[in-house]
Amino acid sequence: MSTFNVPTREEVSANNQAIFDNLNKGLGFVPNLFATYAHSDTALENYLNFSNAKTSLSAKEKEVVNLAVSQVNNCLYCLSAHTAIGKMNGFSEEQILELRQGKASFDTKLDALAKFSRNITENRGATDTEVLENFLNAGYSKGSVIDVISLVGDKTISNYLHKTTQVPVDFPEAQPLEAANA
Repeated sequence: MSTFNVPTREEVSANNQAIFDNLNKGLGFVPNLFATYAHSDTALENYLNFSNAKTSLSAKEKEVVNLAVSQVNNCLYCLSAHTAIGKMNGFSEEQILELRQGKASFDTKLDALAKFSRNITENRGATDTEVLENFLNAGYSKGSVIDVISLVGDKTISNYLHKTTQVPVDFPEAQPLEAANA
């Protein structure tokens, strides 16, 4: 099987080098998965533009989607990254584990979002009518439906990239749900 290295700044295009510099300035490092996008001259910039696009979802709501989707897609890299980001957005370890399961007993609106995100991902977009109605009845709009679907696509891209490349996880590793529930 082919292996994918994590490219260094010197190994990527001039455009990607500038993006690496910005990531270093903003985050203090270039996450391995972002660096992996830089194997392509255009994918890193395209992905970051898509990922950072305007949305009706708050940062906290985006993490609900990211955690639920990454769990369904079983992506250790994204689960690890979004566990760290989820904590930065105010979620506890217990809440993060629950969100990964596609639920949020601690908040009815986030529960509807987690269930909707999980359902979309599990059913590849063929969302259950009851789950969709529950999402809308929780206070989300039809525009929110579109924003969540876009975010599911965004996260699925990264999930698939990591599942294919298996680059090293450079965040504290998320614990498996089975271990957390034991």
